[in-house]
Amino acid sequence: MELPAVNLKVILLIHWLLTTWGCMVFSGPYVWANFTILALGVWAVAQRDSIDAVSMFLGGLATTIFLDIIHISIFYPRDSLSDTGRFSAGMAILSLLLKPFSCCLVYHMYRERGGELLYTGEATTSGQLPTPLTGPGFLGSSQERSAYQTIDPPEVPTDPFASSEGKGHAPYGY
Repeated sequence: MELPAVNLKVILLIHWLLTTWGCMVFSGPYVWANFTILALGVWAVAQRDSIDAVSMFLGGLATTIFLDIIHISIFYPRDSLSDTGRFSAGMAILSLLLKPFSCCLVYHMYRERGGELLYTGEATTSGQLPTPLTGPGFLGSSQERSAYQTIDPPEVPTDPFASSEGKGHAPYGY
């Protein structure tokens, strides 16, 4: 199934709008978690070639799915909600329902930027098999690829204890 080409700015705008409306009922940790992740999304928009920015945004979106479930289930007002409160809670729940689809779209963008989340089955230098989340791909070491190449010639290590016979000097006798 081919995912539609959606701009990252559209995803951010939709989640920003729904989060803003959801903040009328849910405050505190809901606000901090969601707006922090939206700030990571702005970073991913600003640095179009950064794999790290989009991977942080993707990981944050996945994390806020679980955080929103916990926060909404604990802090949902049970008695006498006004129309504004029902609207706000509905927008927070709609944002939660859209996040898995947004994660799929952002993952597609992550792959377009050159990111990998493939398990290769190769052992690391310590002999342990890497997991998909801690290997050299997603949430592992940085995968930044620079357009710049080093033009310095490789340095040949010099051996200070090398024999001076080949250099035209007579060896010293001790």
